[in-house]
Amino acid sequence: MVQGCVENDRAWQERFYKRFFPAMMSMCLRRTNDKAEAMSIVNDGFLRVFKKIHLYSFKGSLEGWVRRLVWHSLADHFRGQSKSLHFLVFEERDEVATSDPAQKLYFDDLIKMVDQLPDATGEVFRLYAIEGYSHKEIGMRLGISDGTSKWHLSNARKKLKNLIGKHELRSYAG
Repeated sequence: MVQGCVENDRAWQERFYKRFFPAMMSMCLRRTNDKAEAMSIVNDGFLRVFKKIHLYSFKGSLEGWVRRLVWHSLADHFRGQSKSLHFLVFEERDEVATSDPAQKLYFDDLIKMVDQLPDATGEVFRLYAIEGYSHKEIGMRLGISDGTSKWHLSNARKKLKNLIGKHELRSYAG
């Protein structure tokens, strides 16, 4: 399927699109309640995917690679929409952030902080908090236990809280 897309074969591209569309649409709909807006973001993401499909190295899951590119389209959409503050809703059960440091962070700053997490911890955090996978699903995808997934999530939250604090200190200093 990937090779067909690399060769710009429309039939393979259609199969590829249909295979990954539901998951990508679901991810985008969690960030916006507007179906037309979500559809636009997903289509921009797939355009990005098809332009870069030749770069896919068959390391890691193909769906994860597609998700990452569609996620970047989602981020670009909100970044370009306005300079207003955009929050990531990490989990519906989480309390609303009311501390000043978190309120002053822009979407890009949060993503950069997530990128600073150790590989396994960052991957679990992205899968759980950003993409909406359960600990059981993450465990199956990464070959770890549910408990290990929960530990990585807890560790990610601690590290992110620390990074947010450091960001706030820099903001006051500079």
